[in-house]
Amino acid sequence: MTQRSHRPLWNNCLQLIRQNVTEQVFKTWFEPIVFVSYDEQQKTLLVEVPSMYVYEYLEQNYVKLMGWALANSFKANVRLTYRLMVDKENKKRVDWEGEKPADIDGPKPTNRGNLSPTVLDTAQPQDIDPQLDPKKTFDSFIEGDSNKLPRTVGLTIAGQPGKTTFNPFFVYGPSGCGKTHLINAIGVDAKKQNPQLRVLYVSARLFQIQFTDSVRRNTTNDFINFYQSIDMLIVDDIQEWVSAPRTLDTFFHIFDHLFRLGKQIILASDRPPVDLEGVKERLLTRFACGLIAELEKPNKQLCIDILQSKCRRDGLKIPADVIEFIAKTANSSVRDLEGVLNSLMAYSIVYNSAVDLNLAERVIKRAVKVDNLPLTIDDIMEKVCQHYGVTQQQVYSKSRKRDYVQVRQVSMYLAQKYTKMPASRIGQLIGGRDHSTVLHSCNTVEQRLKVEKNFRDELQSIEQSFRLKQ
Repeated sequence: MTQRSHRPLWNNCLQLIRQNVTEQVFKTWFEPIVFVSYDEQQKTLLVEVPSMYVYEYLEQNYVKLMGWALANSFKANVRLTYRLMVDKENKKRVDWEGEKPADIDGPKPTNRGNLSPTVLDTAQPQDIDPQLDPKKTFDSFIEGDSNKLPRTVGLTIAGQPGKTTFNPFFVYGPSGCGKTHLINAIGVDAKKQNPQLRVLYVSARLFQIQFTDSVRRNTTNDFINFYQSIDMLIVDDIQEWVSAPRTLDTFFHIFDHLFRLGKQIILASDRPPVDLEGVKERLLTRFACGLIAELEKPNKQLCIDILQSKCRRDGLKIPADVIEFIAKTANSSVRDLEGVLNSLMAYSIVYNSAVDLNLAERVIKRAVKVDNLPLTIDDIMEKVCQHYGVTQQQVYSKSRKRDYVQVRQVSMYLAQKYTKMPASRIGQLIGGRDHSTVLHSCNTVEQRLKVEKNFRDELQSIEQSFRLKQ
């Protein structure tokens, strides 16, 4: 029997499948399959599929249906083999076999066998735009205790992408801790060391938009083929996929394909894999099979180092005490640090004023929320004095009058609670006292709060006025 005579058997197989699936499913997954040849002696059918993703999807979801249809069409136990369609642009083709014997009496569960791709033409795909930010490099990613491990691992990956045990590399941490900078730096350094490497950075949101668009345009295979050609795939903010099951399923196949071929995968999220509710276990286990590293909020010393590095890079001259104050006060994220520094210089230039602590306080009050309560010493003093009916001049005086002392102590206690200022700075701003006076005042207030209900009510009333002010 000739190949031409076997083609109708394949067409009949497709018709049987069509009767058992929706029209959309048939057009998406079965219509693109192309009959190539049938070896009657070996009972082996060769077909072409547009992508590895199509093969994997068919194997996972339609093994039994295809086995039944083949058996009824060819009246034999058929061994189905696949071949990836030739990519004319890249001149690349992959052949492999997927074992799937088909019984006449009906389909049976079968094993896939070993998937062993063999590249027939090793011509490299064309280069792509990696979508990396060239400014986010390891040189500008300052090392500290909170990021030492992820940074070290990132350098290792950049030198040997896909060849270390750190694959996939999963980085997580709160917003503003440097995740995007780090994963960009890995891509930039890897591309610098190996210009032929196909590196791609993409946000989870953009990936989802591209996938949705490919479904709408019926070009999903092209979308999958492109991502499966990447050597280093970097995806940012993957927590955005927790409510997108179709995107996750598609990414699973891309991930699995790249991982099996030894390609490097780097993922960033605002939470660890175990907290990604809605992500299937099969994907979570793959995230965890490489290295999961946490990027913590920068500590005081790292904040100082980051600010000093930016000052050197931009040619800024900021006093050391201002640098320290910013590091202690606006330390919730690296973005806050840089934003305060930029604002500080802008205010200094526009108003022709010196860069000092007073200016820093005003800038931070407008630019950054500290514990969601952007209060200054002046704000606190105003409310406390108003509550007790005294003036700030009386509080700043040397008088030891009980009412004035109490206002000083309450002001110092609330300043330490809400501003994150060091005790020495608080004392300096409240009447020129030293840090030991501040510590003594805070301790006195804390002891009174434990035993005096009326005093507790007074402080709660003052703190409530802070919130009303906001």
